[in-house]
Amino acid sequence: MLVSLTNHDMSINFCLMSTIKISSKVEAAVWEEFKALAKESHQNVSGLLTEAISDYLSRRQVRPVVLDHLNDSMNENDELGKLLAK
Repeated sequence: MLVSLTNHDMSINFCLMSTIKISSKVEAAVWEEFKALAKESHQNVSGLLTEAISDYLSRRQVRPVVLDHLNDSMNENDELGKLLAK
């Protein structure tokens, strides 16, 4: 859902995402450090957790375009690969 807020001098558009409630276990010291970071950065824990999960996923997932380039490169260099394997 796109929401628009208008003030005298500016207009802000942002998207409201649906949220779910989760339950998990983490080490107590890590959780305390995480909560402290949320407080220091003036964010709520939920927002920081969402950001952290999103960042983790973007680092860990291989984008389809990268896989396409890898497959293309392997196909283009198939003969070289066979020579190197000897």
